[in-house]
Amino acid sequence: MGKQQYVIEIPASVGRRVARRARQENRKPSELAVEALRRYIALPKLPEETPTAAELRAIRRGEAAIQRGDSITLDELRRKETMARRRRPSRAKIS
Repeated sequence: MGKQQYVIEIPASVGRRVARRARQENRKPSELAVEALRRYIALPKLPEETPTAAELRAIRRGEAAIQRGDSITLDELRRKETMARRRRPSRAKIS
């Protein structure tokens, strides 16, 4: 089988993970890259969907809320949910 050579740039953190995994599996980093690309290419293409008019309106309302600063991050939402689920200690009754 013929081979073709590519030069790619990846973030240093990804490069360290590739090198570590290659050492663990006693393989070359290029072998891991080839396997990853084969798996990626084999994935079925996800169908694109056209949003409905109602969905487009909801998207526009959400974008406008973000512009106004009327939004919270996912982390903030999770923190609020955690706080709401936490049991509060019962207060001792004072007579």
